[in-house]
Amino acid sequence: MFTNELRDLLIKVITSWQVIVVTLVILLYIAMVNYLSRTHYRRRDSSNPRPIRPKRAKPEPVEEADDSELGLED
Repeated sequence: MFTNELRDLLIKVITSWQVIVVTLVILLYIAMVNYLSRTHYRRRDSSNPRPIRPKRAKPEPVEEADDSELGLED
């Protein structure tokens, strides 16, 4: 399927120093981004946890007594 000339050309291009350098630079960049993203989003130390704020409880609504059903008069 491939001719010998095309195969030789592909081998020369892939093994050229420019392609190897660009590949190494890309791999170093990806490794650096991966390292920085892991260190930035690391969990906080368990020895110094962030204080937890207590939730404020909502006061319950006060219902007024309805004395009209009791039959009492003032």
